[in-house]
Parts: sequence; structure tokens; C-alpha cells
Amino acid sequence: MKDTFKHKGLRQQLVGIVKDKGITDEKVLKAIGKIPRHLFMDSSFLDHAYQDKAFPIAADQTISQPYTVAFQTELMQVKPGDNVLEIGTGSGYQTAVLCELGAKVFSIERQLELFKITSKFLPKLGYRPKKLIFGDGYKGLVTEAPYDSIIVTAGAPFVPKPLMSQLKVGGRLVIPVGDKVQTMTLFIRKGPKDFEKHEFGEFRFVPLLEDKN
Repeated sequence: MKDTFKHKGLRQQLVGIVKDKGITDEKVLKAIGKIPRHLFMDSSFLDHAYQDKAFPIAADQTISQPYTVAFQTELMQVKPGDNVLEIGTGSGYQTAVLCELGAKVFSIERQLELFKITSKFLPKLGYRPKKLIFGDGYKGLVTEAPYDSIIVTAGAPFVPKPLMSQLKVGGRLVIPVGDKVQTMTLFIRKGPKDFEKHEFGEFRFVPLLEDKN
């Protein structure tokens, strides 16, 4: 669990790369610069930790590309104290970014192996989400709704209705929608049945799985 000067230097280079690609939110950049991404990865990938790439983790999943994490987070416009739902805890890296921004994070993971690893690992780094849950992300988490923002960190073939309904009026849902390639999509809830939709180009995610437990 070492975080050396070399790691810190590499992180600052990564912040520069992500900034050059168009991320402007200083709070998001600061979080990327602070979180030891190498600790979220298999030791055989340590040399790659601060490259702007996705890499494999347990259970055939990936740790997302830092730019993608920053892009999705910037779209959420997280404020300290916000109620945030994350669908797909994965490695916990995105969860850590949300915690750094001061959000109250509720995160759902449906891969038991990953859930067990991440729920033990995050507190060791000092990141304590409000709840980490093993379950089906398509259903959201109605007990803690409504949310200021919801982030989906896997490719969804469609937008799950429960997630739309669990968003506050004024809340933001950031979700990659599509099968093999996804379109990053932002929904802003304008009223009980009124949503504004924005699309932000193509990304590639592992698929969002449902009802496999």
C-alpha cells in the first residue's frame, strides 16, 4: 500500500493529460491527482496505472480510463453532501473520486468477487461510502432515493426506468447507452415526467449485467 513520490509525480502528469483532453472542473482534476490509482489495480499492471487507459481487474471487469471517469464525473456536477448513486462499484476508483468530492455515495455491484474485494479495500484507503451493496444495478436503490445524481459505469443497452424515477427534480443521470459501443448520455430531470437529454459521443464500457445473482 505504498504511494511514493514517483506515483505522485505520475499522477500529476495524468492530470495534465486529462486536462488536455478537455476536462476543466478543478475539483475533479484535484481528485484524479490525489487518488492512488495504482493501488486499485493488479500489481502486474502497476507500470500502466497512470496511463490514460482502461485495464483489466477481477471478474472480467475493467478499471475505467481516467479520462472517462473524469468526463462522467464532470457531467454529474457533484457538490459536497450530494446524495449520489453509483451503478457498478467495480474497482472502487470512481467511488473514491465521488468520495473526494464530498458526496454521500451509495454504490451497487453485482459481481460478488469484486464486491468482496472493494468493500474491504476502500476503507483501508480512507474512503467510506454510505453504502456498498451487492445487487442488481438495474433496480437502483429506492430506499435512499431521491438522488442528486446517478452514474452508471457500465454499458447499458437501454436506460433503466427505476434509475430515472429515483432521480431528484434537477438531478442528473450519466449513463453510457448502447450495445457494443455506447453513447455517453446525460438526463436532467426537469419535472415528474419531464427529462432533458444530452449526448456526448462514443465510449466503450463492459456491459451492465442484470439478474445474474
